[in-house]
Amino acid sequence: MGTGKQGVARTAIPPRTARVAVTAIFFANGALVANWFARVPDVKQTLGLSEGALSIGLLSMAVGALLSQPTAGWVIGKVGSRTVTAVMALANCAALILPGFASSLPLLMAALFLYGASNGALDVAMNAQAALVERRYARPIMSSFHALWSVGGLTGAALGGLAAARALGVGPHFMLAAIAGAIIMLIALRGLIPDEPVASSSHEPSFALPTRALLPMGIVALCALICEGAIGDWGAIYLREGLGTPAGVAAVGYATFALMMAGGRFAGDWLATRFGSGNVVRAGGGLVVAGIGLALVSTTPAIAIAGYGLVGAGVSCIFPLILSAAARTPGVARGTGIAAMATVGYTGFLIGPPLIGSIAELFSLRGALGVLGIFGVLIILLGSSVRGEKLAQEETV
Repeated sequence: MGTGKQGVARTAIPPRTARVAVTAIFFANGALVANWFARVPDVKQTLGLSEGALSIGLLSMAVGALLSQPTAGWVIGKVGSRTVTAVMALANCAALILPGFASSLPLLMAALFLYGASNGALDVAMNAQAALVERRYARPIMSSFHALWSVGGLTGAALGGLAAARALGVGPHFMLAAIAGAIIMLIALRGLIPDEPVASSSHEPSFALPTRALLPMGIVALCALICEGAIGDWGAIYLREGLGTPAGVAAVGYATFALMMAGGRFAGDWLATRFGSGNVVRAGGGLVVAGIGLALVSTTPAIAIAGYGLVGAGVSCIFPLILSAAARTPGVARGTGIAAMATVGYTGFLIGPPLIGSIAELFSLRGALGVLGIFGVLIILLGSSVRGEKLAQEETV
């Protein structure tokens, strides 16, 4: 609770205005990321990269994010999440332009490193802002922000696909996307909540690695994001190679997964309010187990796709609820908790696809995807850890 000049500043932004502002930033970020993903094949073709060379380039983006996220919480503690969000939002827009003009693999790696670093830091900062807005509302609303990120992703993917179909150059396309994103960001930044930096005498941890209090939630985040990354990269391949599904129909598998994940996030806040975050997370783990089981025991593509939909619904609310709970964990700074969960979750998202691929090499893709059911069981067992301190509306002055 703020007092004096700082307290007045903190309460000058109405909660609804702040919520719309943070929602816009989530939407714009999701759209920018999706625009990049939509043009990856064109970047690969333009630079004449092999699959292995492209993987090295993409790894640079991941390394940038993983290096920026653990320290983002410390920076937020020093200058506040509003400042970090503002700086990283604009930096992220600018960084998107760079891969579009990279003329070699080393330049692409450098460009993607900067883009990944700015995106990782923005991810932590905007979630810290979302946690502040949620505290103003004194009820769960975190899932709604992530739902709009998903909507932004679907929108960006459609626009990116249109740009590719119209043969628009990658560089000009990314410039247009960056300008549009920057306009949205600049308008939205005016509605962010000024938050107080953490005092230098605070005994709260500053480097964002999971503490003992956060460890169970970290395991849940890891499991959920492993499942999400694995379905994204291997779901369509299983449909095509395992079930003999035509390419067009196989693409419906991931679309169903993504749409159910977005829909689940829109319902997530109501579900958390009605049943509690821990129960929603455990139910999500149950849907993951049921969905994977349905997808793997069926020999019919339609039923397998329905299973993917259940997995999407199952993982939809887990990560947003974990971020919300981490921000309210006693003894852990808000930015530090969010950064720790973001780092662990993103690590899971990265290791999921190669983990499934390695297991598939030893056994089969069906058996490898079956391992996701084990992660679903772990989510069920540890889901009750996702609770955090009870939300209480901040006092206004």
